[in-house]
Amino acid sequence: MNIERADEIKKMLCSCSNICDSGDYFVNLREFGRDLKMNKVYKDLEKFSGAMASKERLIILKSLKEKDRCVCELEAILNKAQSTISHHLRMLEKVYLIRSWKNGNYTYYGLEKENLNSFLKKLNEELKIA
Repeated sequence: MNIERADEIKKMLCSCSNICDSGDYFVNLREFGRDLKMNKVYKDLEKFSGAMASKERLIILKSLKEKDRCVCELEAILNKAQSTISHHLRMLEKVYLIRSWKNGNYTYYGLEKENLNSFLKKLNEELKIA
């Protein structure tokens, strides 16, 4: 942030927050923001949110909540091509929300319930309003 913009924000802080020493308050706010950005929990939640940011992936998770499934079952559920489903499955595997294993010629997928619950718990803890 350039010095001019920082000065503008400090002036606004005096008005909107009735802060007499907006310089110190501004520094505290910047440190607060830096700490939040460096927090590993937020980095993990960013990856989780990215993986969840698709209706198809949410449907896959809901389907796997019911039972482990092979790709052909997910194709039928989503009415999408195998290549599209595989893309979504890779995104979910990348953040350890699902696991895969071979059984003969088929690949099956299952929900990593503990990991999903852990992410949901972290998200709830961070955003819960008391």
